[in-house]
Amino acid sequence: MPSFDVVSRTNLAEVDNALNNITREIRSRYDFKHSKASIERKDETITILADDDYKLRTLQEMLHQHLTRRSVDPSALEFKQPERASDDALRQTVVVRQGIEAELAKRIVKTVKDSKLKVQASIQGDDLRVSGKKRDDLQEVITLIRGMKLDQPLQYVNFRD
Repeated sequence: MPSFDVVSRTNLAEVDNALNNITREIRSRYDFKHSKASIERKDETITILADDDYKLRTLQEMLHQHLTRRSVDPSALEFKQPERASDDALRQTVVVRQGIEAELAKRIVKTVKDSKLKVQASIQGDDLRVSGKKRDDLQEVITLIRGMKLDQPLQYVNFRD
């Protein structure tokens, strides 16, 4: 029986490459001279430190641009509310989403079941497995999920006949 998995994975090596490029750009830009601005990643959390709101927004834009250049979808990032740090600086935490959250997975499964296609969708941890008798039905499910306009990037992997 043909099946495939729906996953949401972010390439953290490419995220690191983008952050290294941003760090180099911060050191060379005139508007960041004598600034304490920095950006670093620890596990699935990116911490942005900026002197003021303008520099924080600039670092956010740089993060979006550099991730796009590295073929990482910026919608995989979840920006938290900025908070005050020492010396009137701003600190913002950005979470890199890995895996499909349970609420989103349930919504996708419900949409697939409501579509009346002859497939089964099941939640398996952070992934979804969709299986059916016909390959065409599985391709329709992929089209259906893409049409849902979700705020998280999804990949369709492990297609088996």
